[in-house]
Amino acid sequence: MAKQVKVTEYQTRVYTLLQQIPKGRITSYAAMAKALNSSPRAVGGALRSNPFAPEVPCHRCIAATGFIGGFKGHWQKVPSGQNQDMKLKLLAEEGVKFDSKGMLIDKSRWWDDFRV
Repeated sequence: MAKQVKVTEYQTRVYTLLQQIPKGRITSYAAMAKALNSSPRAVGGALRSNPFAPEVPCHRCIAATGFIGGFKGHWQKVPSGQNQDMKLKLLAEEGVKFDSKGMLIDKSRWWDDFRV
């Protein structure tokens, strides 16, 4: 018997919004928060516990500054950097590139055309 995943109503709203982001594009925690009438921190909290990744593409959400941001609950390279490296790899496979400091290179990759 398959284990059923429990998510809150808010997490469901966040994950539904994530699925609108096209492959090869990124959005910010702030843009998602604005669409949800919420806060970037709340969006980050929902993304941190995304049980459906990478099918529900939380890797496509970065900081509004263009910084790669966190992944799987780790903002900086803690403890080993493998989570952030995984996020960079997933995005690179979609054509989204970052410089050596973790900043978005191609600003045309931004997307925020959410339908709520």
